[in-house]
Amino acid sequence: MNFEYAPAPESRAIVDIKPSYGLFIDGDFVDGHGTAFKSVNPATEETLAEIAEADAADVDRAVKAARKAFRGWSRMPGRERSKYLYRIARIIQERSRELAVLESIDNGKPIKESRDVDVPIVAAHFFYYAGWADKLEHAGLGANPQPLGVAGQVIPWNFPLLMLAWKIAPALACGNTVVLKPAETTPLTALLFAEICQQADLPNGVVNIVTGAGATGEALVTHPDVDKVAFTGSTGVGKAIARSIAGTDKKATLELGGKAANIVFDDAPIDQAVEGIVGGIFFNQGHVCCAGSRLLLQESVAEEVMAKLKRRMATLRVGDPLDKNTDIGAINSAAQLARIRALAEIGEDEGAERWSPPCELPSAGYWFPPTVFTGVSQAHRIAREEIFGPVLSVLTFRTPAEAVEKANNTPYGLSAGVWTEKGSRILFMADRLRAGVVWANTFNKFDPASPFGGYKESGYGREGGRQGLSAYLKAGA
Repeated sequence: MNFEYAPAPESRAIVDIKPSYGLFIDGDFVDGHGTAFKSVNPATEETLAEIAEADAADVDRAVKAARKAFRGWSRMPGRERSKYLYRIARIIQERSRELAVLESIDNGKPIKESRDVDVPIVAAHFFYYAGWADKLEHAGLGANPQPLGVAGQVIPWNFPLLMLAWKIAPALACGNTVVLKPAETTPLTALLFAEICQQADLPNGVVNIVTGAGATGEALVTHPDVDKVAFTGSTGVGKAIARSIAGTDKKATLELGGKAANIVFDDAPIDQAVEGIVGGIFFNQGHVCCAGSRLLLQESVAEEVMAKLKRRMATLRVGDPLDKNTDIGAINSAAQLARIRALAEIGEDEGAERWSPPCELPSAGYWFPPTVFTGVSQAHRIAREEIFGPVLSVLTFRTPAEAVEKANNTPYGLSAGVWTEKGSRILFMADRLRAGVVWANTFNKFDPASPFGGYKESGYGREGGRQGLSAYLKAGA
């Protein structure tokens, strides 16, 4: 039975979106010297605010502010740095509703995801790394580890606030200072975080936020006085960054694309697996680097799983991101929607069978229905390329060895999922899957104490956990 839900919209009144925003440099909002651009609500296409663009001179000013602040911040006792991180974490919790609403307006993701997943994990990361700030010598990274200096950080549009926390929290805990560039389509929660830094009385220049597009990011990662580059985003841009810093002494962590296999064996708890499949690909509209976008089904249960999956997909509600009943929100931008549509059409042209549940999409905004492709071969582009949308490709296998071979037949290696009741099979698969994260009988679960990162074209380095500290430390004298 399908239940009809009355609209349950979250109020926008808690958020005060300013008409325009400047850059956050050395503790103050200042004008940028580039051409200002607009941030757009992807669910309605309305302009939310005008955003300053940082040019190379603005980036230089931000890096100099971070370098100046580094002297005091790096010498501050860890227990004192931790107090600032705890304060930021508490303010994030106090302003959690405001942050969640703003994230959904600017990004297009459902409010229940922003409210129940993103913002709580953001606060948890600051709490977690606040606890590490005075214990760095016990992190197993050598005696007397030291901060690197100024970190240039570039984050994507799919989890704007969460990626900010993944980058900034460990950097500050280790004594580094930061210049961060949010994605040009989703800058608003980063700019609200700048206000939180002011509210927490964070010393000027410890966190700087410069907004802009690719040229701004390039100016940041190639700046000669940046000691560390941290990037999350597409593999193509990640490769360009790696080339640009080759031959320098900059450290780098790159968390790039993915084409994860979600593998269901014949002894799996099918109903639980179906929920994991749905969460693995349709969470955040499929805008997830580690999304389970390739479903590998053991042949003997493929028909049963597909019947239950289609029935479950028919209950997904697509619409207003601020409606608490919404399961799938808006695609983040017109450009991303065009890419999803193009790859879905290629999937049909190559002979795969496309299915979506009956779904009435809003007339304004950027929308794409939850979609599944069957009859997919490993040669199909939809099975090889990252679509970064709510599109699932289904393949089948007969033996565990075949599942491993198909799962690893990708240039990516960020994540994978295994569904089976046998612990020995989980360990067998996890040992052979070339993925940085392997989930067992679940998918898309994150914890600040657990490291995250990939192999091959999914990048290198780890974020989160004790391992995430090593990206921001060097051996002490």
